[in-house]
Amino acid sequence: MRKSKLLSSLAIIIIISLVAFMGCQQKEEGLTKIRLMEVTHSVFYAPQYVAISEGFFKEEGIDIELIDGGGADKTMAALLSEQVEIGFMGPEASIYVFNQGAEDPALNFAQLTQRDGSFIVSREADEDFTFEDLRGKEILGGRKGGMPNMVLEYVLKNNNLVPGKDINVRTDVQFAVMAGAFVGGEGDYT
Repeated sequence: MRKSKLLSSLAIIIIISLVAFMGCQQKEEGLTKIRLMEVTHSVFYAPQYVAISEGFFKEEGIDIELIDGGGADKTMAALLSEQVEIGFMGPEASIYVFNQGAEDPALNFAQLTQRDGSFIVSREADEDFTFEDLRGKEILGGRKGGMPNMVLEYVLKNNNLVPGKDINVRTDVQFAVMAGAFVGGEGDYT
């Protein structure tokens, strides 16, 4: 009898606990789920991160699932295969897909940042830096055909440096591992 009362009491406690905790489950009924893949986590997307963490999207009825894509190629692949609804990446991925004759090409519809977020990092502090300091050096440029590398080469050319002739721009290091490669001794600049 005592064992029966103990089991009954335990069953009641479990049932009450389950019912109570069901109310604690955060239901987000009425929210539209959007899977958003960004090319990389970046300080330049800080306003988006704040909006997500502060619930601004949810106030508008949107539940954002943020995914780090690890590159424009992977982000575009996820978008085209409908694994995500929105992909944050440079416009180059859309151009590549369009040029391949896609029946339903990606549509660029927004501008998240005003300017490219790239900057040049040196191994040593240089208070009097000029682009001429890059002549004869090696710089990690990111993936060939990727937006960071294209912007870098554009800036170098505008400063009278020809990639491959005046400066070695490395395109064999993936963007996601450039910082680690640089810290590990690769390149004079990144």
